[in-house]
Amino acid sequence: MPTDTTTVDPSGIDAQLPTDVVFDLLSDARRRYALYYLSQRVGAITLEELVDGVVHHEGPVTDDQFVDVTLSFQHNHLGKLVDAGVVRYEPATTRIDREPAATALDPYLELVFDGGASS
Repeated sequence: MPTDTTTVDPSGIDAQLPTDVVFDLLSDARRRYALYYLSQRVGAITLEELVDGVVHHEGPVTDDQFVDVTLSFQHNHLGKLVDAGVVRYEPATTRIDREPAATALDPYLELVFDGGASS
């Protein structure tokens, strides 16, 4: 019988996400890179730091692009990531931190970004 969750047990942390949630979170290139960027950091970062990382990943940086990416995270991506339980966001400080459930996405992110696949 097929399973409807993805389970990864790194260092004793049991991270489970429904398969549909995994595919939804990874379906957008910006969100995918943001998740990877967060996985490469220790501790919380600011929304500005995350946006800066995403913008630089996408190519040449313009002020308009920075605003566009910031708005896309404020109005779309952060909500999805928080609702899925893979990040915690503190609007007052704009701090973003990975939740343990995010480790379920790491094998896919490593395949895309460390394995040479196109993002």
